[in-house]
Amino acid sequence: MTILGMIMAACFTFVELNCENLFDYQHDEGKNDYEFLPTSDRRWDAQRYWRKVNALAQEIVACGGEQEWELPDMVALCEVENDSCLRDLTRRSLLRQARYEYVMTESGDERGIDVALLYSPFSFQLICYDSFTVEPVGDKHPTRDILYAEGLTIRGDTLHVLVVHAPSRVGGAANKEYRLRVAARVNSVVDSLRLCHDDPHIIVAGDFNDYADDPAPVSLREHGLVHISKNAQGSHGAKGTYKFQGKWGSLDHLFASAPLAACLKECFIFDVPFLLADDKKYGGVQPKRTYVGKRHQRGFSDHLPLVARFEF
Repeated sequence: MTILGMIMAACFTFVELNCENLFDYQHDEGKNDYEFLPTSDRRWDAQRYWRKVNALAQEIVACGGEQEWELPDMVALCEVENDSCLRDLTRRSLLRQARYEYVMTESGDERGIDVALLYSPFSFQLICYDSFTVEPVGDKHPTRDILYAEGLTIRGDTLHVLVVHAPSRVGGAANKEYRLRVAARVNSVVDSLRLCHDDPHIIVAGDFNDYADDPAPVSLREHGLVHISKNAQGSHGAKGTYKFQGKWGSLDHLFASAPLAACLKECFIFDVPFLLADDKKYGGVQPKRTYVGKRHQRGFSDHLPLVARFEF
């Protein structure tokens, strides 16, 4: 195949991953991060932090495939504390040779967690990025901002990416309304992109803290986005990205605009064995998380990654 032919048939790999509390071990002034300090019950120190950073790096590399040149082109991350964590992940971990760049939000979440987007400068040229705040419901604390990034793929197509981490399922009806408000904000951004661009390529990714048929994800589908991860499955026992009380479900989702969804080759849950642990209480397997209660188990995350491959 000629170089031109390779470019014309370029494959683009997109990963979404909730990192499960990627905190550094220093206190951020004004943030409730005391649970992840060396003096906490979790004894979150430099050794545990760097083990976590390198575990996530290993996970991201593995999502790209078996060959080095198949590293993911883009990775949407949830539950990242600050720029220091992203700098360590991209510059000082097992991932450093990938030479990822990144952008992230700086939102008002009381714990200090944000969303971020890693991208390979070899396959995505960043044009601009921004963040969108969602107005709290009632007396609720601020939630994570929505991250927006725009850039060019290797073929020269413009790609728009939105990364979301919606409010927790804890909190009842108010948080359900809050998540709907996040979805409405996403829909308004999508509307603006459609006004400014003909048939834009849009990806919306993240932890929505809702299952596929809950109102917020449904509202995105009703707004013309294709839920490309709705039927995603793993190949080693995972039936969702998250397991709660023995039941699999997906709180993580990938949506795409119709023109981009038409380019989708595959979408799946990445559940290779090293990311899994035996579920001794309910049977089967579950994500190998960093902590079970306060017990450190040297895992990765309580969520499994979603992987989507597009052919532009």
